[in-house]
Amino acid sequence: PISLTHGLVAGLVGAGIATSGSKIIVWGVLGKVLSAVGIAPLLGLSGGFLVMVAIMWLFRKAAPEKMRGLFSNLQILSAAFLAYSHGKNDGQMPIGLIAMALMVYHGYGEFYIPFWAVVVSAASISFGTLIGGWRVIETLGLKVTTLRPVHGFAAEASAATVIEVASHFGIPVSTTHCITTAIMGVGATRRLSAVRWGIARNIVLTWILTFPACAILGWIIASILKLAF
Repeated sequence: PISLTHGLVAGLVGAGIATSGSKIIVWGVLGKVLSAVGIAPLLGLSGGFLVMVAIMWLFRKAAPEKMRGLFSNLQILSAAFLAYSHGKNDGQMPIGLIAMALMVYHGYGEFYIPFWAVVVSAASISFGTLIGGWRVIETLGLKVTTLRPVHGFAAEASAATVIEVASHFGIPVSTTHCITTAIMGVGATRRLSAVRWGIARNIVLTWILTFPACAILGWIIASILKLAF
């Protein structure tokens, strides 16, 4: 699992530098975005841990069978909440890029978002979710830690809340980062060894490499297109 936010911002930075130089990058805004990309996973981790601890305390006398039934239903709501939050944040980024490209190409005097851009972006992200990246689902659902419905609910609810707050302030963050670290957080409430830290380390290393890889690729593709056209 990698970050759409991380990759898209990096690719945009690389392409911008290739076409117009580093002066085109608004470094102050980029710094805020990168800070949020770093802080959001920590909030997901701590949020997942704290929500799970609160649930364990509130339902400490409940029978396991009743817990399983209750949170099996609640997890449907938390999954829907996470999907909604994902669309409000990650889903807006391709719309913004389309609007930016149209503004530059047509010379619009203001930032205009055509309705078809919203429809195309929403349909595309929905279709991608529908066909599924099953290996990503397997990694998050089975390999990071053992999840039961209550753990899934706690992770989804905490990750979605972090994303909602970021969306309210117009800050792009990674749904992938938030939910992955939230899963680590809920797993750690059992014991630290319940989280497969080797897999978690590989995921984090991939996140770190995503930004330079996408920035370089964006620079290469933009440079080729600049020479060609």
